[in-house]
Amino acid sequence: MILVDDAGKAFPSINHAPWFGVTLADFVMPFFLFGVGVSVTLVFKKVPSKPEAMKKVVIRSIRLFLLGLILQGGYFHGRDDLTYGVDLGKIRWMGVLQRISIGYFLASIMEIWLVNNVAVDSVVTFVRRYYFQLVLASLLGALYMVLLYFLYIPSWSFQLLNLKVESIPGYRSGNQTVQCGVRGSLEPACNAVGLIDRYVLGQQHLYQRPVYRRTKECSVNSPDYGPLPADAPGWCLAPFDPEGILSSLMAAITCFVGLHYGHILVHVQGEMERVKLWFLTSIPLLILGFGLEVLGIPFSKPLYTLSYMFITAGASGFLLTIIFYIVDVKCIRKPTVIFQWMGMNALITYALAACDLFPAALQGFYWRSPENNLVDFTERLFQTIFHSKKWGTLGFVLLEILFWGVIAGFLHMKRVYIKL
Repeated sequence: MILVDDAGKAFPSINHAPWFGVTLADFVMPFFLFGVGVSVTLVFKKVPSKPEAMKKVVIRSIRLFLLGLILQGGYFHGRDDLTYGVDLGKIRWMGVLQRISIGYFLASIMEIWLVNNVAVDSVVTFVRRYYFQLVLASLLGALYMVLLYFLYIPSWSFQLLNLKVESIPGYRSGNQTVQCGVRGSLEPACNAVGLIDRYVLGQQHLYQRPVYRRTKECSVNSPDYGPLPADAPGWCLAPFDPEGILSSLMAAITCFVGLHYGHILVHVQGEMERVKLWFLTSIPLLILGFGLEVLGIPFSKPLYTLSYMFITAGASGFLLTIIFYIVDVKCIRKPTVIFQWMGMNALITYALAACDLFPAALQGFYWRSPENNLVDFTERLFQTIFHSKKWGTLGFVLLEILFWGVIAGFLHMKRVYIKL
């Protein structure tokens, strides 16, 4: 996440796809969710008291959601902005940790309550033990597809507060109307995901700089952010939340796929047997993802389409298989130790690094002008050394990742682990 978020501005090809398609950045969120599913299986391998376990799940889910609200609700303004604070009437309700909390909550419910008391000694008993989980995952997926393709999307309007838009043909301050009146549209302006968020969360509580502002219709610098083209459609300035309610239901299914991989880890003892089963599960998921894309269901992270869910879940399983084979089967652990450290303190690394809390705080100490701070100076130094703005930025980001790896390693040596 640090790599794609911080280096994506220099390399738009690894940044999130503007709407349809997938890039390296679009695999990060599913990897998180998949890992949550695997972890939930290990945590609830044995459940002495279901009510007590459920109490812990509810508390942890609320903590995750509230932390996400603090980090991404608008209170912190990120790097290059020395201000902070948020209008509670415009706070963003959803975000990365909020989506993870929803996936964690639903996956934990399934693992606590929807497991049959059947001893696993064959494929048949494996299916019987987790049959209800498969049914619930299928029902959630079906609900998502029905709403996405059959919910009527009326025309709607949003308010433009920036007076500068008057200089752009076709725009005016005040209300901007988006013409829809369709069903089954997956386009940025008229889709069920945005409709549900607007009605439930409210437009003022959605993400105000959606990824589709990097599409060709909305940016002269596409696939990067840029000025609006002269003929830009009105919806280019409309709010949209990439971690919305409906898309989070489909995202939770990625957690359920992680549960399945965790079940294999729990019930299958042979390491190479695990590798084979994980590999044989990952391949069909990838094929399904590509097949659905060919059949007309495009990859889209903002909508978390069915094809996107399958291809990213398959990639998650495939990556887990490779890492498990290298680290646990072949016992090649030294090259991956920095990732182990960061994984054991993922929450603090995410908050301070990926959410820019530490760089923004460090920028608060500057010499005479806000631009003369240690963070920007280091990045400019790398750009000078590499004689390239984008390669210098990449070098700076890699140094940043190494820095946080060392910090995580120090915390590990001190046996300090920050968790909720």
